[in-house]
Amino acid sequence: MANWSDPRPNAAPFGRTFASAGDAARDAGLRSYMLRVYNYMASAVLLSGIVAMLFAAGGRDSLAAQVFVSGGILRYVVMFAPLAIVFAMSFGQNRMSTGTMQGLFWGFAVLMGLSLSTIFLVYSGTSIAQAFFATAAGFAALSLYGYTTKRDLSAFGTFLIIGVVGLLVASVINIFLQSGPMALVISFVGVLLFAGLTAYDTQRTKSLYYQVAGTEYEGKVVVMSALSLYLDFINMFMFILRLFGSSRD
Repeated sequence: MANWSDPRPNAAPFGRTFASAGDAARDAGLRSYMLRVYNYMASAVLLSGIVAMLFAAGGRDSLAAQVFVSGGILRYVVMFAPLAIVFAMSFGQNRMSTGTMQGLFWGFAVLMGLSLSTIFLVYSGTSIAQAFFATAAGFAALSLYGYTTKRDLSAFGTFLIIGVVGLLVASVINIFLQSGPMALVISFVGVLLFAGLTAYDTQRTKSLYYQVAGTEYEGKVVVMSALSLYLDFINMFMFILRLFGSSRD
Protein backbone atom coordinates (compact mmCIF):
# COMPACT_ATOMS: atom_id res chain seq x y z
CA MET A 1 0.00 0.00 0.00
CA ALA A 2 1.27 3.46 -0.79
CA ASN A 3 2.78 5.60 1.91
CA TRP A 4 1.40 9.00 0.98
CA SER A 5 3.45 10.75 3.67
CA ASP A 6 6.72 9.44 2.23
CA PRO A 7 8.77 12.57 1.36
CA ARG A 8 10.97 10.75 -1.14
CA PRO A 9 9.97 11.87 -4.65
CA ASN A 10 11.35 8.73 -6.24
CA ALA A 11 9.07 6.54 -4.16
CA ALA A 12 5.85 8.16 -5.38
CA PRO A 13 5.52 6.46 -8.79
CA PHE A 14 5.94 3.00 -7.25
CA GLY A 15 3.56 3.90 -4.45
CA ARG A 16 0.95 4.94 -6.99
CA THR A 17 1.44 1.74 -8.95
CA PHE A 18 0.91 -0.51 -5.94
CA ALA A 19 -1.97 1.63 -4.69
CA SER A 20 -3.67 1.50 -8.06
CA ALA A 21 -3.33 -2.29 -8.22
CA GLY A 22 -4.62 -2.64 -4.67
CA ASP A 23 -7.49 -0.24 -5.26
CA ALA A 24 -8.47 -2.03 -8.46
CA ALA A 25 -8.55 -5.40 -6.69
CA ARG A 26 -10.52 -3.95 -3.80
CA ASP A 27 -13.04 -2.28 -6.15
CA ALA A 28 -13.49 -5.53 -8.07
CA GLY A 29 -14.06 -7.38 -4.81
CA LEU A 30 -16.58 -4.78 -3.68
CA ARG A 31 -18.49 -4.97 -6.96
CA SER A 32 -18.63 -8.76 -6.75
CA TYR A 33 -19.79 -8.58 -3.13
CA MET A 34 -22.53 -6.03 -3.84
CA LEU A 35 -23.67 -8.01 -6.89
CA ARG A 36 -24.10 -11.08 -4.69
CA VAL A 37 -26.15 -9.08 -2.22
CA TYR A 38 -28.43 -7.69 -4.93
CA ASN A 39 -28.76 -11.11 -6.59
CA TYR A 40 -29.90 -12.64 -3.31
CA MET A 41 -32.28 -9.77 -2.65
CA ALA A 42 -33.79 -9.69 -6.15
CA SER A 43 -34.13 -13.49 -6.27
CA ALA A 44 -35.93 -13.47 -2.91
CA VAL A 45 -38.35 -10.76 -4.12
CA LEU A 46 -39.02 -12.80 -7.27
CA LEU A 47 -39.54 -16.00 -5.24
CA SER A 48 -41.95 -14.24 -2.86
CA GLY A 49 -43.88 -12.82 -5.80
CA ILE A 50 -44.22 -16.21 -7.51
CA VAL A 51 -45.34 -17.90 -4.29
CA ALA A 52 -47.84 -15.09 -3.61
CA MET A 53 -49.37 -15.34 -7.08
CA LEU A 54 -49.63 -19.14 -6.93
CA PHE A 55 -51.12 -19.08 -3.44
CA ALA A 56 -53.69 -16.45 -4.49
CA ALA A 57 -54.57 -18.11 -7.80
CA GLY A 58 -58.30 -18.61 -7.96
CA GLY A 59 -59.27 -15.42 -6.16
CA ARG A 60 -61.88 -15.98 -3.48
CA ASP A 61 -61.53 -19.75 -3.87
CA SER A 62 -57.73 -19.70 -3.56
CA LEU A 63 -55.64 -21.21 -0.80
CA ALA A 64 -54.80 -17.69 0.35
CA ALA A 65 -58.48 -16.90 0.88
CA GLN A 66 -59.04 -20.14 2.76
CA VAL A 67 -56.06 -19.62 5.05
CA PHE A 68 -56.50 -15.93 5.82
CA VAL A 69 -60.30 -15.86 5.92
CA SER A 70 -61.06 -19.13 7.66
CA GLY A 71 -57.68 -20.67 8.37
CA GLY A 72 -57.80 -20.29 12.14
CA ILE A 73 -54.42 -20.61 13.81
CA LEU A 74 -52.72 -21.37 10.50
CA ARG A 75 -53.30 -17.76 9.49
CA TYR A 76 -51.23 -16.52 12.43
CA VAL A 77 -48.50 -19.08 11.80
CA VAL A 78 -48.11 -17.81 8.24
CA MET A 79 -48.21 -14.19 9.38
CA PHE A 80 -45.67 -14.42 12.21
CA ALA A 81 -43.32 -17.16 10.98
CA PRO A 82 -41.29 -14.71 8.82
CA LEU A 83 -40.77 -12.47 11.85
CA ALA A 84 -39.55 -15.44 13.86
CA ILE A 85 -37.03 -16.29 11.12
CA VAL A 86 -35.75 -12.70 11.05
CA PHE A 87 -35.14 -12.80 14.80
CA ALA A 88 -33.49 -16.22 14.55
CA MET A 89 -31.14 -15.03 11.81
CA SER A 90 -30.36 -11.75 13.55
CA PHE A 91 -29.56 -13.19 16.97
CA GLY A 92 -28.18 -16.56 15.88
CA GLN A 93 -25.97 -15.60 12.95
CA ASN A 94 -22.74 -16.04 14.92
CA ARG A 95 -23.64 -19.64 15.74
CA MET A 96 -25.11 -20.57 12.36
CA SER A 97 -23.24 -21.72 9.29
CA THR A 98 -23.52 -19.82 6.03
CA GLY A 99 -25.54 -22.71 4.58
CA THR A 100 -28.04 -22.54 7.43
CA MET A 101 -28.38 -18.78 6.98
CA GLN A 102 -29.04 -19.26 3.28
CA GLY A 103 -31.66 -21.93 3.96
CA LEU A 104 -33.46 -19.69 6.44
CA PHE A 105 -33.30 -16.80 4.00
CA TRP A 106 -35.03 -18.76 1.24
CA GLY A 107 -37.55 -20.17 3.71
CA PHE A 108 -38.26 -16.61 4.82
CA ALA A 109 -38.85 -15.53 1.20
CA VAL A 110 -41.35 -18.37 0.70
CA LEU A 111 -43.24 -17.55 3.90
CA MET A 112 -43.30 -13.87 2.98
CA GLY A 113 -44.81 -14.88 -0.35
CA LEU A 114 -47.60 -16.68 1.51
CA SER A 115 -48.21 -13.59 3.65
CA LEU A 116 -48.14 -11.24 0.65
CA SER A 117 -50.66 -13.34 -1.26
CA THR A 118 -53.50 -11.40 0.40
CA ILE A 119 -52.72 -8.32 -1.69
CA PHE A 120 -54.03 -10.18 -4.76
CA LEU A 121 -57.35 -10.59 -2.93
CA VAL A 122 -57.59 -6.91 -1.99
CA TYR A 123 -55.97 -4.85 -4.76
CA SER A 124 -56.29 -4.90 -8.53
CA GLY A 125 -53.52 -6.43 -10.60
CA THR A 126 -52.87 -3.06 -12.25
CA SER A 127 -52.39 -1.36 -8.87
CA ILE A 128 -50.00 -4.06 -7.71
CA ALA A 129 -47.94 -3.81 -10.91
CA GLN A 130 -47.80 -0.01 -10.73
CA ALA A 131 -46.77 -0.06 -7.07
CA PHE A 132 -44.12 -2.68 -7.78
CA PHE A 133 -42.49 -0.78 -10.64
CA ALA A 134 -42.66 2.50 -8.72
CA THR A 135 -40.97 0.79 -5.79
CA ALA A 136 -38.35 -0.79 -8.03
CA ALA A 137 -37.49 2.58 -9.60
CA GLY A 138 -37.34 4.33 -6.23
CA PHE A 139 -35.33 1.55 -4.65
CA ALA A 140 -32.79 1.57 -7.48
CA ALA A 141 -32.31 5.34 -7.24
CA LEU A 142 -32.03 5.36 -3.44
CA SER A 143 -29.70 2.39 -3.36
CA LEU A 144 -27.48 4.02 -5.99
CA TYR A 145 -27.39 7.15 -3.85
CA GLY A 146 -26.45 5.15 -0.77
CA TYR A 147 -23.69 3.40 -2.68
CA THR A 148 -22.15 6.49 -4.29
CA THR A 149 -22.64 9.27 -1.74
CA LYS A 150 -19.66 10.46 0.27
CA ARG A 151 -21.96 11.64 3.03
CA ASP A 152 -21.98 9.48 6.15
CA LEU A 153 -25.55 8.26 6.62
CA SER A 154 -24.89 6.40 9.86
CA ALA A 155 -26.21 9.33 11.90
CA PHE A 156 -29.61 8.81 10.28
CA GLY A 157 -29.70 5.10 11.10
CA THR A 158 -30.80 5.48 14.72
CA PHE A 159 -33.39 8.09 13.77
CA LEU A 160 -34.84 5.86 11.05
CA ILE A 161 -34.99 2.77 13.27
CA ILE A 162 -36.72 4.75 16.03
CA GLY A 163 -39.12 6.00 13.37
CA VAL A 164 -39.92 2.42 12.32
CA VAL A 165 -40.63 1.46 15.94
CA GLY A 166 -42.96 4.45 16.23
CA LEU A 167 -44.60 3.45 12.97
CA LEU A 168 -45.25 -0.07 14.30
CA VAL A 169 -46.80 1.34 17.46
CA ALA A 170 -49.02 3.68 15.44
CA SER A 171 -50.05 0.80 13.17
CA VAL A 172 -51.07 -1.36 16.14
CA ILE A 173 -53.07 1.52 17.63
CA ASN A 174 -54.83 2.07 14.32
CA ILE A 175 -55.90 -1.56 14.23
CA PHE A 176 -58.29 -0.65 17.03
CA LEU A 177 -59.09 2.91 15.89
CA GLN A 178 -59.65 2.01 12.22
CA SER A 179 -58.92 5.62 11.26
CA GLY A 180 -58.66 6.23 7.51
CA PRO A 181 -56.72 9.51 7.78
CA MET A 182 -54.32 7.97 10.28
CA ALA A 183 -53.77 5.03 7.93
CA LEU A 184 -52.84 7.43 5.14
CA VAL A 185 -50.38 9.27 7.39
CA ILE A 186 -48.84 5.96 8.49
CA SER A 187 -48.43 4.86 4.87
CA PHE A 188 -46.88 8.18 3.81
CA VAL A 189 -44.43 8.17 6.73
CA GLY A 190 -43.68 4.50 6.05
CA VAL A 191 -42.65 5.25 2.47
CA LEU A 192 -40.30 8.00 3.68
CA LEU A 193 -38.77 5.88 6.44
CA PHE A 194 -38.05 2.87 4.26
CA ALA A 195 -36.79 5.10 1.45
CA GLY A 196 -34.25 6.45 3.93
CA LEU A 197 -33.44 2.97 5.19
CA THR A 198 -32.77 1.81 1.63
CA ALA A 199 -30.00 4.39 1.21
CA TYR A 200 -28.70 3.79 4.75
CA ASP A 201 -28.66 -0.02 4.45
CA THR A 202 -26.93 0.18 1.08
CA GLN A 203 -24.15 2.32 2.51
CA ARG A 204 -23.88 0.04 5.55
CA THR A 205 -23.70 -3.01 3.29
CA LYS A 206 -20.87 -1.37 1.37
CA SER A 207 -18.96 -0.46 4.53
CA LEU A 208 -19.31 -3.98 5.94
CA TYR A 209 -17.40 -5.35 2.96
CA TYR A 210 -14.19 -3.75 4.18
CA GLN A 211 -14.62 -5.48 7.54
CA VAL A 212 -15.46 -9.00 6.37
CA ALA A 213 -13.85 -9.32 2.92
CA GLY A 214 -12.03 -12.62 2.64
CA THR A 215 -13.17 -13.85 6.06
CA GLU A 216 -15.54 -16.67 7.01
CA TYR A 217 -18.19 -14.08 7.85
CA GLU A 218 -18.47 -12.65 4.34
CA GLY A 219 -21.12 -15.15 3.21
CA LYS A 220 -23.25 -14.48 6.29
CA VAL A 221 -22.99 -10.73 5.83
CA VAL A 222 -24.11 -11.09 2.21
CA VAL A 223 -27.23 -12.95 3.33
CA MET A 224 -28.05 -10.55 6.18
CA SER A 225 -27.50 -7.52 3.95
CA ALA A 226 -29.79 -9.01 1.31
CA LEU A 227 -32.38 -9.58 4.03
CA SER A 228 -32.21 -5.94 5.13
CA LEU A 229 -32.60 -4.64 1.58
CA TYR A 230 -35.42 -7.12 0.91
CA LEU A 231 -37.32 -5.82 3.95
CA ASP A 232 -36.76 -2.22 2.81
CA PHE A 233 -38.12 -3.03 -0.64
CA ILE A 234 -41.16 -5.01 0.52
CA ASN A 235 -42.17 -2.48 3.16
CA MET A 236 -41.81 0.44 0.77
CA PHE A 237 -43.87 -1.50 -1.80
CA MET A 238 -46.64 -2.23 0.71
CA PHE A 239 -46.90 1.37 1.88
CA ILE A 240 -46.99 2.67 -1.71
CA LEU A 241 -49.68 0.11 -2.53
CA ARG A 242 -51.76 1.22 0.46
CA LEU A 243 -51.41 4.85 -0.56
CA PHE A 244 -52.25 4.55 -4.24
CA GLY A 245 -53.68 1.06 -4.78
CA SER A 246 -57.21 0.51 -6.09
CA SER A 247 -59.42 -2.15 -4.62
CA ARG A 248 -60.09 -5.28 -6.61
CA ASP A 249 -63.51 -5.40 -8.25
